[in-house]
Amino acid sequence: MLSKRRGILHLLYGVRSLSANITNKNKVEELMDSKHVPQDKEATLYIHWPYCQKRCHYCNFNKYISQNVDHEKMKKYLVRETKTLLSMSGVERVKSIFFGGGTPSLAEPGTISAIVDCIRDTVAMAPDAEVSMEANPTSAEWFRLSEFKTAGINRLSLGVQSFKDSFLTLLGRNHSSLDALRALEAAKTLFPGKVSLDLIFGIPNQTLTDWKEDLEGVLKVCDNHISLYQLTLERGTNLFKWHQAGDVSLPDADETADMYQIALDTMAEAGFRRYEVSNFVRDDSVSIHNLSYWTGGQYIGVGPGAHGRFALPGGNNRESFYGQREARVQTLEPNSWMCEVEKFGHATCKRVKLSQLDSLKELIMTGLRTDRGIANRTWMQLSGGKSLIDIFGNCQTLNTLGERGLLELTCNSFRVTDKGLIVLDSIIPDVLNGLDSFYARKSSILYVLDNNTHL
Repeated sequence: MLSKRRGILHLLYGVRSLSANITNKNKVEELMDSKHVPQDKEATLYIHWPYCQKRCHYCNFNKYISQNVDHEKMKKYLVRETKTLLSMSGVERVKSIFFGGGTPSLAEPGTISAIVDCIRDTVAMAPDAEVSMEANPTSAEWFRLSEFKTAGINRLSLGVQSFKDSFLTLLGRNHSSLDALRALEAAKTLFPGKVSLDLIFGIPNQTLTDWKEDLEGVLKVCDNHISLYQLTLERGTNLFKWHQAGDVSLPDADETADMYQIALDTMAEAGFRRYEVSNFVRDDSVSIHNLSYWTGGQYIGVGPGAHGRFALPGGNNRESFYGQREARVQTLEPNSWMCEVEKFGHATCKRVKLSQLDSLKELIMTGLRTDRGIANRTWMQLSGGKSLIDIFGNCQTLNTLGERGLLELTCNSFRVTDKGLIVLDSIIPDVLNGLDSFYARKSSILYVLDNNTHL
């Protein structure tokens, strides 16, 4: 479905004159002063650091184990690809930056600051814009985190996964529960109110009591954001192989459902709001970056294997810019990625132009995972002016789900209720079918009209 990129815009960078730098800085300042930047001129940035110290037993992300990382080359090419893709996208303002991986806390702080500075010098970005980084507890000592803070990081996502050492060993993590506690205390000191923790449930041999103890333990030491993920077995991982061989067994579906319900109850009692299926927050310390993903915002992916969704400039109708959006993937392997960035300025290896229907389906898959759902204003920008009620108001299946208290459709939004979020996986197909039915009827009407025109 995705086609290889060759022959698309490759930007050449020469020495910029002093006057060019002054012009660019004036433009950035002008944009920062403006209150409204069109949505097609705004995006978030995801920066992928592909290296790890080891591969965890459950992880199939694009990551590489190397003891000889060339940090200067990585910095050079991450900065160059950032600059190229920002220019290609026509984006004028960046809402947030997220450094993921891999283990980006293994990068040098100078690499982080160079990328952040490049973005701030190229486009508008608020002084307090969210700049997040994933960190592993073994590379999150106080001094190192303080260097990252100086480099521009202001929010940290800490991969704790469990506070039980036996489960950390089973997952293949290279930190202990004590390492996690030390890293957490350092992070909370440096980034108060802006530290997120990741926990995993559904681990082999994990009981309901184990999970409840992990939750109660994390609530004693956490900050204001917690992400809870159910373990999935990914092909090619050690845990997948062990499970196939019968060496480990996972909790069954009923047990994991009970674990999730325990999490909902425990988090609510502690004053946390579930603002997305797997994410909980108090004091409104939401992840601005992830919210932009979930609510249909553009994002630019930089680095080996990074994914992006943005529209190239040139569309005639600003209101339909989502229909021109492309799904893009960067070259996976770091050395190949660096060679392509050196040659072309970027290493986009796969592209596909998203249709209006493609973009709407993606928004359904992400937006309905949030407690506030899909805003009608956003929906109409993707659909070419058709409202949520226009498309779903006469769908009997969805009306029935609404009567059962699982969905809420109004003139302003479309959301799954708290009750519905528990069975979201069974609701999404019905919503997608309702969307497909609308577009099928629309196509039939256009076909009839076209045939009548030629009679």
